[in-house]
Amino acid sequence: MNFNLADRVKNLPPYLFAELDRLKSEALKRGVDVIDLGVGDPLDPTPPHIVEAMNKATRKVENHRYPSYVGMRTFREAVAKYYEARDVTLNPDNEIIALIGSKEGIAHIHFAFVNPGDVVLVPSPGYPVFSSSTLFSGGRVVTMPLLEKNGFLPDFSKIKEEDAKLVKIMFLNYPNNPTGAVAPVEFYKEAIAFAKKYNIILCHDAAYSEVYYDKRPVSFLELEGAKEVGIEFGSLSKTYNMTGWRIGWAAGNADVIFGLGKIKTNMDSGAFSAVQEAGIVALTQSQDCVEEMRQSYRIKKDIVVKGLTEAGFHVYLPGAAFYIWFKKSEKFETSKAFSKHVLDKAGVVITPGNGFGEYGEGYMRISLTAPLPRVKEAVKRLKSVLSI
Repeated sequence: MNFNLADRVKNLPPYLFAELDRLKSEALKRGVDVIDLGVGDPLDPTPPHIVEAMNKATRKVENHRYPSYVGMRTFREAVAKYYEARDVTLNPDNEIIALIGSKEGIAHIHFAFVNPGDVVLVPSPGYPVFSSSTLFSGGRVVTMPLLEKNGFLPDFSKIKEEDAKLVKIMFLNYPNNPTGAVAPVEFYKEAIAFAKKYNIILCHDAAYSEVYYDKRPVSFLELEGAKEVGIEFGSLSKTYNMTGWRIGWAAGNADVIFGLGKIKTNMDSGAFSAVQEAGIVALTQSQDCVEEMRQSYRIKKDIVVKGLTEAGFHVYLPGAAFYIWFKKSEKFETSKAFSKHVLDKAGVVITPGNGFGEYGEGYMRISLTAPLPRVKEAVKRLKSVLSI
């Protein structure tokens, strides 16, 4: 038997993180005490009151049936209230849809609007799903470079007119993964104007909206005209340490939400109702746990930034998200080579920047999701081997 992969799979770029996992596994087999600062997956537990809500909800017989494709209305109302606190008015009936994690919506939105040959504007460095799902849908990726000199914001004036006229979807992501950059109000105004000019659907990935260090980042939907051009993807994963629970939402333009809903009804089911009930508790009850989470990341962020700076590295100071973005040692030709050196010599996993696109080359990403003692130990090891 000879089963050939479809061209859409063959044409995917190599998945750098799979190689990183392989090297990590080899180190563990050698008995290395590996500290993984590569994965953006919080190791702290989900807050107890959310877990208890889930426990109760799983015992409800009505939650054992197929859930609504668009989500329980009570969950969508909870999302609407979340936005009300940000002076954003949303109709739970047609401007919000529940997702099995925001990744699901980001991956599926292409199939609702992108025809073969259509252009999708994708930031680089950026979340790999923006590009991979574009390829799956037959679209053409046009990269928007995120350069440090521009605060890791795309320069819309650099997008060719012939490409702009073919764009169906533009992805933005702030707070940004992997850089930790935050977008100002003026940037969103410019993005909305650009989307209106070329009739583009603006999809804003706001998964890290509540992980910030000083001032709360602005939601794209807070800006005038935002709902005319696009939607925002939200997630409970990072805010409440619920990455494995798979619950999020999309909110904004009713026509775009409708299109995404059409794809969901044909490709998957709704989120488990018990998880949605837990999500309602997370969104509507005390947010003390969220501030505790932010404070934990602030402490770890300061430790890592100080350690890398003392070791002589150029570090981009993040405004939000739980990542540290810094330039690799000039002794190594590529980010991948530097990452392998760090794992071999220090037993620490850090992510090569080119895993997020061509404009990530030359940078490295450190995740702050490990427990504080392990972060401190990792910094100690890194300082001992990272001389430039």
